[in-house]
Amino acid sequence: MKEILPLINYGHKDFGENKVQEAVEKWTSIKKDFTHINLHMIGKIQTNKVKFVVPLFDFIHSLDNLKLAEKIANEQKKYKKNIKIFIQVNIGNELQKSGVSPEEVENFKNKCVDELKLDIIGLMCLPPQGEEVSTYFKEMNSLLKKTNLKELSMGMSEDYLEALNYNSSYVRIGSKIFGSRNY
Repeated sequence: MKEILPLINYGHKDFGENKVQEAVEKWTSIKKDFTHINLHMIGKIQTNKVKFVVPLFDFIHSLDNLKLAEKIANEQKKYKKNIKIFIQVNIGNELQKSGVSPEEVENFKNKCVDELKLDIIGLMCLPPQGEEVSTYFKEMNSLLKKTNLKELSMGMSEDYLEALNYNSSYVRIGSKIFGSRNY
C-alpha cells in the first residue's frame, strides 16, 4: 500500500491486479477513500472468485471462457454493475495458456454481448514468451478491427513500446514501476 498511495496522490487512477484475494485485501479500503480509482483485473479468474471480482473491479482483462462469462453476467445482475471486459485471446494457440482461440473470438464476443449482455470493450493477449511479439500484436490489431471492438490490452514491462506501435490502449507495466514481484 505504501507504494500505491504516492501514485494515487500524484493523480494516477488506473491500477491492475492479478490475484483476487490480494486485491481484496489491498484495494477494498483504498477504493472507499479514492472512488475515482479504476481497478483492472488482469490475472486469471476462477469462477468461484467472481463474487469478489465484480464488486471491487471496474475492468476485467481476462475473460477466457463461456462458463466464466456466464458467472460474471450473473454476479453483475446481483450488484447492478456493468464491468468493462476484455476477451483474452490465446494468440499463440499455446496449450498451456487459457484464452479464446483467434478463430473463435468473433463468435465468443457476439455470444457475450448479445446473450449475456456483457460490456465487451476489447481484446487482450499474452504473446508466447521468447518469440517476436510484433507478429502477435499485429494479428491482435487485425482481430480488433474484425470484431469491431475499440480497445487492445497488450504489452508488459518488456514489450509495451512494441505493443503501442500496434495500437495497444492498455499496457501492463507494473514491474517497471514497482519492481519484480516476490511470490
